[in-house]
Amino acid sequence: MSSVLTESMSELNTDLSSSARPSPGMTSLVLLLGDLVAIALASGSALILASFLDQAPVIQGWHVLIIAVAVPLAFMLADLYPGAGVSPVDEMRSIILILSTFALTFLVAGLAQGLGITALLQLGVIYVATVLLVIEMRILLRELLARRPWWGVPAVVLGGGKTARLIIESLARKPNLNLKIIECLDDNPDIWGLDVAGVPVTGSIRSEISRVRRNGVNYAIVAMPGMAPNALSTLVDRLGRLFAKVVVTPNAFGMTSSGVGTRDSGAVVGLYVRGHLSLRRNLFLKRVVDLVLLAPLGLVAIPILTISAITIFVTSPGNPFYAQVREGYRGRRIRLWKLRTMHRNSEELLKEYLDTNPAAGEEWRTRFKLEKDPRIIPVVGSFFRRMSLDELPQLLNIAKGELSFVGPRPFPDYHLDSFTDDFRQLRASVPPGLTGYWQVTSRATADLAGQVELDSYYIANWSLWLDLYVMARTPWAVIVSKGAY
Repeated sequence: MSSVLTESMSELNTDLSSSARPSPGMTSLVLLLGDLVAIALASGSALILASFLDQAPVIQGWHVLIIAVAVPLAFMLADLYPGAGVSPVDEMRSIILILSTFALTFLVAGLAQGLGITALLQLGVIYVATVLLVIEMRILLRELLARRPWWGVPAVVLGGGKTARLIIESLARKPNLNLKIIECLDDNPDIWGLDVAGVPVTGSIRSEISRVRRNGVNYAIVAMPGMAPNALSTLVDRLGRLFAKVVVTPNAFGMTSSGVGTRDSGAVVGLYVRGHLSLRRNLFLKRVVDLVLLAPLGLVAIPILTISAITIFVTSPGNPFYAQVREGYRGRRIRLWKLRTMHRNSEELLKEYLDTNPAAGEEWRTRFKLEKDPRIIPVVGSFFRRMSLDELPQLLNIAKGELSFVGPRPFPDYHLDSFTDDFRQLRASVPPGLTGYWQVTSRATADLAGQVELDSYYIANWSLWLDLYVMARTPWAVIVSKGAY
């Protein structure tokens, strides 16, 4: 029996070695090329501005070369190549801080040289464009490539129980963390040769850990929260001599590294959470950011909104705007403004459609959305909803302080009635948003349970950086339009 098991394990290990595996080098190269393209585009935007202003460009070819070398080097030191296990929110924070440091250095040097207003304006354009393009380029690359078998970093999970399963399933839902579990190790021989959430358990920790490292895996996750402290300390000490990255997973699922730090309380390491929207200073900061963003975005939105309203009026005569009363912050009732994308007799059309289509009735009960919705104005309504143009009038709600740019979306009462009272109170404890974490991750594809999970995650892990990340990811969620109907 032992020889048969050993032979089976050997065949399994051979299959693992020969199959397609994540390549940290290839992933890092793609991210590096994306960063260089973003830097080149940002530099080009400054040259275009200089030409438009009929001024000499403040940035020369050798400046671009220095930036193209120094910025990736700083990113490498910040562990952003390939950024395995780094949350997109923390990645964005590192990118902004690094680029801000470079921008401040150039600003001080420029002021010392007596640069004029137009030259300083060019520097500002380069800085803003570089920040936006680098962040958006990385989001785009992950949207396109994160699920490819070669993308990311291979990792091993130590443990084959419930915690290991939760980790593997969570990472599978979050490919943007650049981590892919290729095997599990566990000292329980009863599960050798089996799998945990589709990942094979290839043997014991004691005998197989060195082989895993020799096969090129340099990232280990310890998923045994019930392990005795002394034994865990010994194991981590050994792993630290083998692997470049070792993560010990506490029993704290639902938390993220963003906004969470560690504190040493004597001989005990604990987690602490920095801030929440229940703190007045955080609400004030969130409101300030909303007002700062509202002016430029409002100027862009006005002509788009005007053209959209005229188009709706022509294709479906009647008021192109409408308002729904929904539940807002602390349960207050707010009038949420939208462009009308449905026929004026939408309620009658919906009732008739649900009465004659049982499958559609089930879809409506689980998501309160329909992939084939008879209420929507053909072509125009579908396009506006898919591109989220129907939400533009809600900039008025943001100006009035009824909405934030980011937060749980304010649902109709019939939707809220499907949630528990506790979850409704949780949602009402923070300002609702024009866009949200749920919308940029799954849009309409999440069922009620998924909506509860994602909104709860956002509320529990709020930070200004998380808001900025959601806003940065929103354009790609709109363009890809997955689940938007």
